[in-house]
Order: sequence, then structure tokens, then C-alpha cells
Amino acid sequence: MNLHEYQAKELMKKHGAKIQEGIMVETADDAVVAAKKLTEETGTGWHVIKAQVHAGGRGKGGGVKLAKNLDEVKSISNDILGMQLITPQTSAEGKLVRKILVAQDVYYPGEVDPKEYYISLLMDRSSGRNVFIYSTEGGMDIETVAEETPHLVQKEFIDPALGLQGFQLRKIAFNLGLSGAAFKDMTKFLYSVYNSYIKSDASMIEINPCLKTSDNQIMAVDGKISIDDNALYRQKDLAEMRDLLEEDPTEVEADKVGLNYVKLDGNVGCMVNGAGLAMATMDMIKLSGGEPANFLDVGGTANAERVEIAFRLILKDPNVKAILVNIFGGIVRCDRVAQGIVDAYKSIGEIPVPIIVRLQGTNAEEAQVIIKESGLKVESAIILEEAAQKVKAVLA
Repeated sequence: MNLHEYQAKELMKKHGAKIQEGIMVETADDAVVAAKKLTEETGTGWHVIKAQVHAGGRGKGGGVKLAKNLDEVKSISNDILGMQLITPQTSAEGKLVRKILVAQDVYYPGEVDPKEYYISLLMDRSSGRNVFIYSTEGGMDIETVAEETPHLVQKEFIDPALGLQGFQLRKIAFNLGLSGAAFKDMTKFLYSVYNSYIKSDASMIEINPCLKTSDNQIMAVDGKISIDDNALYRQKDLAEMRDLLEEDPTEVEADKVGLNYVKLDGNVGCMVNGAGLAMATMDMIKLSGGEPANFLDVGGTANAERVEIAFRLILKDPNVKAILVNIFGGIVRCDRVAQGIVDAYKSIGEIPVPIIVRLQGTNAEEAQVIIKESGLKVESAIILEEAAQKVKAVLA
């Protein structure tokens, strides 16, 4: 689950990190009120208006602008609210901006070259350890920095038994070229980020840029936090921050009925039981020349109702040209799945794309009979490669 910038900053602030102060609003009039309040509280004369969407690169799409007076606060807010913001991390149609963050200007007047850093904390799955990734080249695309100047991106791994140690905080601050008050402030900042990560069950925190002001304060000017979905049951306050309008509506619908669905960009819909089999199925589709349109795991209870819901979810994607059903009957019986497919087909009506079904395992032969006698336009396959080839044939 992703948090908006304003939510991520408030979470880090709760754990002691300094942040660029801001107020989230949903109208231009409220933006003016927020700007006045920030001026009273922080003394800022200028304000930064930031679109709040789950995507990076907002500035490149016109979603981050500086307002030098209240009139500009209102006009810029009007421009950003309601726009379809297109960034390198959105689709071609972009994302609708429903809320904005009115933030203080933390770049002091006359400050020629404020120093910006990149800081992130995430799980490194190859080593099974949390790792700080950091760079002196903040405020820009870290992917470009890593590709063109990899020596400027450094890592500090954290022992899971010991946790983050003081010497590691000092090492990172030293490698960032800091000294004096800024050095001390960076160690405190990093420790606050670590606490935010651990105590919120986050899977990733990214701060880009992390700013060193001219008076040696270290603060988060931007912030992204992703929370581990599997931990939301014990993070109820964070679960309430979920913005469903920022997520794919089909994925939200699937989640409500307990289906694991992720939309992709291909043309072959997949309905599979088990994540491992789903990944193998997607690989076979690609090897046969197709592209998977989704990841869909119906789990171990692939009854008629769940199969019908799964079909309806897949068919919501207009790019789907064929559907591959690949079920291995272990806990779930293949004949029940077959009957579910028949019932779903009749309930939905005419399905406009070819369906290829592979059912193997418990009661697979009975399942084949049910499919064959149904009279439906469904092709059967025995092995996965055969199913993939039939997909290839219907796409040709």
C-alpha cells in the first residue's frame, strides 16, 4: 500500500524526522487558507504547490510549482487540481489530481546551491537484510545516476539481529561529505527514518531530495512510503490512509472478493490457482509470443462463484484477446472448476474471446468430460506447452 507524500512526511515527522511542513487541501480556496497558516507558523513567504498522486516525476509533468504570493497560490492550485498529470511513472492518460499539498518554501532566498541527497531504505531480498541506499546526487532521477555513475550510489546493510548501529549512521553521514552540525543532524534524521520504516512495517521509504539547508538542517523535502500489505492487520491507522482512488479499480474489486489480481499490459488473460503456477503460466505465454494481460491467482477455492468473478475481472480489460485457464487440482477438484467455468460462461453470456482450459490433477478426466459435453467454445489442453501453443494459434 502506497502513501501520499503528505502522509509519508507526517509519518516520518511522528518518529522525529524534520520535514518540509505542508497542509493537504482539495480546493484552491483552501489552498490560500493553508498558505496563510503556513506563513504564520513557519514564516515562509513563498509556497510550493504539489500534486498528490501515487507517481514520481511530478515536477516534470507540471505537478509541482512555486507560488510567490497568495494570488499565485490560488491560480496554480486551480491549474493543478483536476489536471491529468502525466509523468514518466504514469500511463499515457496520466492520473487525475484530486488533492494538493501546500508546502513551505525551504530553499532560503539567496541560497545559490542547496545540497540535495538521495536516501532510501528497503529490504534487499538477495541478502535478506534491510539496506540504506544513499547518494550525494539527490533531487534527480536516481535510476540515471545509478546507471551512468554507479560509484555515486552507496549501500549500508543492516544486520537483522543487531539492528541499525550508531557507527553505520556516522558512516553514511561521513560518506555524504557532511561535518559539524549537519553531520549530527543527518545521523538523527537517518535514525528517525529507520524507526519510521520498522515501526510502520514499511517495505520501502524513499526521500528524494533530502535537503541540507544553508543553516545545516537536514529535512525531507519529498517522501514516499510503501507499507507491506501483509502487515496492515496490525497497522490499522495506516490502513485507513489507503487511497483507493489512486489504485486500479479492477485490482480494488478483486481485493474485496479475495482474489490476487494485478493488471499488466498484455493481451492474454490468465486465470490460475497458485502464485508459482501463475508465474510459470505467464512465462509460457511470453515464450509462445503472447503477452500476459494480468496476474490472477484464484487460490485454492476455485468454485463457480470465484471463477465467474475472475472471468468478469479479466474481461474488463479491452486489450484481452484470449483467456488461458490453467488449474492444477490439488486441494481444489478439477471437476468443480470445470463446472464453475461452464456455469460462469452461461451466467456471463457470450464471452467474446477464445478460452483455452488446462485442468490437471484431482478429477482431471471428469473435468474434461464436463467441458466437452458443455457445448461451449472452449479448447482443452493437457500440458502447459500445448495450452500456450493454442493461445498462440488463436492470437495469430
